[in-house]
Amino acid sequence: MTLRTAQETLKLYFGYDSFRPMQAEIIEAVYAGRDALVLMPTGGGKSVCFQIPAITLPGACIVVSPLISLMKDQVEGLREAGVRAAYLNSSIDAGTAQQVEDAFFKGQLDLLYVSPEKLLSADFMPLLRRAAINLFAIDEAHCISSWGHDFRPEYTQLRFLRREFPTIAIIALTATADKATRRDIAQQLTLSDPAVFVSSFDRPNIRLEVRPGQKRVEQILDFLKSRRNQSGIVYCLSRKGAEDLAARLSQRGFPAMPYHAGLTDRQRAKTQEDFINDKVPVVCATVAFGMGIDKSNVRWVIHYNLPKNMEGYYQEIGRSGRDGTTAEALLFYSYQDVAVLEDILRQGTSDQVELQLSKLERMKQYAEALTCRRRILLSYFGEHLGENCGNCDVCRNPPQYFDGTVLAQKALSAIARLSEAVPAGIVAEVLRGSGRREIIDRGYDRIKTYGAGRDLPQNEWLYYIQQLVHLGYAEPAAEEHYALKLTANGRKVLFEDEKVQFARFISIKERKATEKEAAKKQEPQGQRRRVRDELFEVLRKLRQQVALQQGVPPYVVFSDATLEEMAALRPRNREEFRSISGVGEMKLERYGSTFLQAIEEFS
Repeated sequence: MTLRTAQETLKLYFGYDSFRPMQAEIIEAVYAGRDALVLMPTGGGKSVCFQIPAITLPGACIVVSPLISLMKDQVEGLREAGVRAAYLNSSIDAGTAQQVEDAFFKGQLDLLYVSPEKLLSADFMPLLRRAAINLFAIDEAHCISSWGHDFRPEYTQLRFLRREFPTIAIIALTATADKATRRDIAQQLTLSDPAVFVSSFDRPNIRLEVRPGQKRVEQILDFLKSRRNQSGIVYCLSRKGAEDLAARLSQRGFPAMPYHAGLTDRQRAKTQEDFINDKVPVVCATVAFGMGIDKSNVRWVIHYNLPKNMEGYYQEIGRSGRDGTTAEALLFYSYQDVAVLEDILRQGTSDQVELQLSKLERMKQYAEALTCRRRILLSYFGEHLGENCGNCDVCRNPPQYFDGTVLAQKALSAIARLSEAVPAGIVAEVLRGSGRREIIDRGYDRIKTYGAGRDLPQNEWLYYIQQLVHLGYAEPAAEEHYALKLTANGRKVLFEDEKVQFARFISIKERKATEKEAAKKQEPQGQRRRVRDELFEVLRKLRQQVALQQGVPPYVVFSDATLEEMAALRPRNREEFRSISGVGEMKLERYGSTFLQAIEEFS
C-alpha cells in the first residue's frame, strides 16, 4: 500500500488535501507492519493514523476505547463520511450486537470499535480469531499505565493481544503521557520494537489565561456575554459546585446543564446529547465529562478550580478548538484550591500520594507563573518552545512590577501579630478592618495592623498575600488549616527592610478596558470579519437544521473550521465547494447544493 493511496483516501472520505505533521510517517509505519506508539495532542489527528490504514488495507481495524459514548460519536462521524464503521459495547442490545458481529465476520466493516470488556469477553475471542484483522488500535493508551493520570486496571489485560495475534501490528495512541508512562505503555502491551512518534504538544490556537479566583461567577458571566451560542465546558471540583454554577448561569440567561457521577445514567446521557447537538451551549461538569465526546466545535474551556495535574489540565483544555480554529482556556486559581486538593490527595487510598502531590505542585507553579504559560506547559511534556507564544495572558499583558515593600510589611506584620495562626483570608480581612463578628470576637480588631490596608479591596490583598507565599516570604501550614507562617526571608522584609517587588493587580474593569482598546486597534480587520461572521452565522444555523434532519450532531455535518472557510471563500459551484477543507465526496453529494444555495442567497 502506498502513501499516495492514503492521501487519495484522505481527500475522498475526509475532504483534506494533505496530512497533518507526522500522520504520513505513522501511516507508513503501519503499512510496513510495525508496532507504533503515538503521542499526539487532542485534536492533533490521532484517529486518522489508524483510520486510513483501516480503510485501505484488507480486513478490519479493531479500535479499543474505554469511552463508550465517544465510540458512538466517532462511528457516526465515520459513517457520515462514507466509512464502514460500527461499535460493540454495553450500550447496544443483543440483536444489534449480533448484526455488528455478523458484518465484522463477513468483512463488511473497515473499523470496529470495542470496549476493553467486550474485547476480553469469552464469547468475542472466537470471532476475533476467525475474522480478518489488519490492525489493533489502542486509544487512550495511558490508561494501561499506573504512572498515567487515568489508570484503568482492565487495560492491563490487553497484553494478550501480542500473544494471541503475534503477526498483527498494534498502534497505541494517547494525548498525555510523560516519559515514564510512555515506557510503561510499550512494556505493558509488549510492543515489538515500536516506532515511537512524539508529535508537538503545542495547540497554538488555544489562548491560555489564568485569573485570580475571586468573584469567579461574575467573571464567568462577563466572559459569556461576548460568547453567546458558543459551546463551552466549565470544570468544577465538586458535584454541588457543578450544579450550583449551572443553575446560576441559567438564571442569568446562559443555558447550562450539570454533569457528574451523582446524576442518573439517563440524566447524564441527556446532558451529553443536548451539548453534542448544540441544544445547550454550556456544561458545568466534574472532570469525568468530555472524555467521551468528539465534539469539534467546543470554543472554550473554563476551570473553576485548579486541576490536580498538568496531564488532566492539558487533556481537558484540549477539548476546545479540536477543529483548529480559535479557542480559549481560562483557569481560575487561588491558594485555597491547592489546600483542598492536597487534603483530598492525602486522605485518599492511593499508594502514590507523593507522586500525585508533586504533580499538583507543578500545576500550582503553572498557575502562579509570570512567564509564558505555553512554554511551561510544553516543557512539562519534554518539549522546548524557543520563544514566547504570544497567545497567553502573560505574553499579551506582561506583568507590571512595582515596589511592594510597604504592602508586604503590612501583611507580614499582620501575620506575625495574629500569632501566625490564621489563613490568608482572615489576614486580608484584618488588614481591611472587617467588622465581621468572628474578627471582633477573637480580638483581632485590637492588633496594631487592624485596618492598615483599608485603601485596598479584599481580593487585591489576597492577590498580594498570595505573591508573598509564591516569593517565599510566608508559607501556609497544611496541618494547621493553612495558617500563614513567616519564613526567614519574610522576617528580613519586616526587620531588615529587604525590598519586595510585586506584580501589579489588574482588576476586571481594567482588563476589559485593555481588551476593548486592543480590539479598536484591530478595527479594520474586525470590520471585514463582522461581514464574514454574518455569513458564518447563516451557515451555522443551516448546519443545525441539516443535522436535525439527519439525526447527527452538527459538527459531524461540517466543522466550524469548514464553515469559516466557506464563509471566507464563498464557493460558487461544486468544484469550488469540493476544494473547501473538510468536504469529502460523500458530503459534497449530500450537502453541496444546500450550502451553495445559502451562500448564493447571502451574497
